Amino acid sequence: MGDFELGTDGPSALVVGVDGSESSLRAAAYALGLARRQRARLFAVYVRREPGAFLTFGGTAVQAIVEAQGEVEAQLLEMLDQQAREWGIDARLVVRSGDPLRVLGDVAAEVRASGIIVGASASLGHRIAGSLAIRLVRAARWPVTVVP
Repeated sequence: MGDFELGTDGPSALVVGVDGSESSLRAAAYALGLARRQRARLFAVYVRREPGAFLTFGGTAVQAIVEAQGEVEAQLLEMLDQQAREWGIDARLVVRSGDPLRVLGDVAAEVRASGIIVGASASLGHRIAGSLAIRLVRAARWPVTVVP
């Protein structure tokens, strides 16, 4: 029987979806703890909405939405950097635009993630159309952990 190699049988990279919501911040905290315990790299993915998606709101509103996204991004980066330094984790914030399902899948494929972690959706619309977590599970390419 071979020798057990400490620290080599867990995930090597994890992806967590973050958007600044309370459930995504709980998912990020869970992912940080898991990455620390498993000595895995952590990729926190923030998906920005395309400015074109807000054209019906008018120029001033679009500018406010873009600025709000920038503020959320800065807060997420600050939080992630602080926790990563404190806990000695290799963690990075990845910011992209597009569909969250596609972006999370692309990043997971690029970093060869062992799993994806997301927060549970509290939106009523998601109960009808399907939440990101359900869509990720249906894609069936990675284990998906949904944090309530």
